[in-house]
Amino acid sequence: MVTEFIDNQELITQSVRDFARQHIKPHVREWDEAQFFPVDIFRQLGDLGVMGMLVPEQYGGSGLNYRAYVSAIVELSRVCGGVGLSMAAHNSLCANHILMFGNEDQKQQYLPRLASGEWIGAWGLTEPNTGSDAGNMRTTAVENASGDWLLNGSKNFITHGISGNVAVVIARTGEPNMPHNATAFVVERGTPGFSGGKKEDKLGMRASETAEMIFDNCCIPDSQRLGAVGEGFVQSLKVLDGGRISIAALSLGIAYGAYDAALQYAKERHQFGQPIANFQAIGFKLADLATQIEAAKLLTYQAADMKDAKKNTTLESAMAKLFASEAAVHVANEAVQIFGGYGYIKDFPVEKFYRDAKLCTIGEGTSEIQKLVISRQILK
Repeated sequence: MVTEFIDNQELITQSVRDFARQHIKPHVREWDEAQFFPVDIFRQLGDLGVMGMLVPEQYGGSGLNYRAYVSAIVELSRVCGGVGLSMAAHNSLCANHILMFGNEDQKQQYLPRLASGEWIGAWGLTEPNTGSDAGNMRTTAVENASGDWLLNGSKNFITHGISGNVAVVIARTGEPNMPHNATAFVVERGTPGFSGGKKEDKLGMRASETAEMIFDNCCIPDSQRLGAVGEGFVQSLKVLDGGRISIAALSLGIAYGAYDAALQYAKERHQFGQPIANFQAIGFKLADLATQIEAAKLLTYQAADMKDAKKNTTLESAMAKLFASEAAVHVANEAVQIFGGYGYIKDFPVEKFYRDAKLCTIGEGTSEIQKLVISRQILK
């Protein structure tokens, strides 16, 4: 059984790696410069089984574990961080929230379409004035006399905020900064009062769409509510435990991509009659980077294994996300340094890894928030 599991793991990793090299790598610069969101690629990833990796087979998914899921994100992000980010947000935030907290009808209605890639998923928690302070969110859901909910407000920095076919939205249903004051809803694109807003022009991850979602008297039937009233924020924290593993995997893939490019360049670039890799200044840099990547890998897969074992991963997910994201920034920075002047030019790959890496220390909880989570866990 162990051998079969390892063989399947390798098969999935190789399939995604081959797909990324064949279908994504030739377009990376084009998509980055145009800030183009390649929806068709995600339909193809759906055919490959990558858009519903964590979704059980009974709902049209691949029914795989977090370890396999991490491997897939790593291979996509090794080529393009933006594609890796979108795949991760679709799986671990939108689809996973419905899987974890939806009722049977909701799972049957949405998961097959999300798992196949027919529909792209979004997840809305962040707002313009309440990033980490989610308990003070301004988007509200008010129940009317007929039992429906009226959503009003906006969410920003939302992956697939314009192109997503369905979104899980967390809205305030109680008083600001009070316990159990938010509820989660599933909102379909095309619902009156739900629209996409401004698309952000970003430093990196430009092939992943980031935009506002706006709600103007958007009427949602109670059947679209996910779980109990007042449990939306608690649900979000549980979803983010898995989401942070995704960002750790995204960081790991970007770090690998930058390191691979730097290692190859250091072997090929000659100065003073020999490859620059032979010089201790460069060799020691590469040694440090390889060690950091290995540590990030171990933390990330440890969190994934604990998630698969259905253990609480709040501490381990935060540690993996913190370390891997900061490592990705450091590795990408040093990769640019190894390339020298060429590292600053778009004809070479490391400048994009450098730009993409920074988001990993911000999205789904900044590094500072991860330290807050870790400190609270260890001081319990």
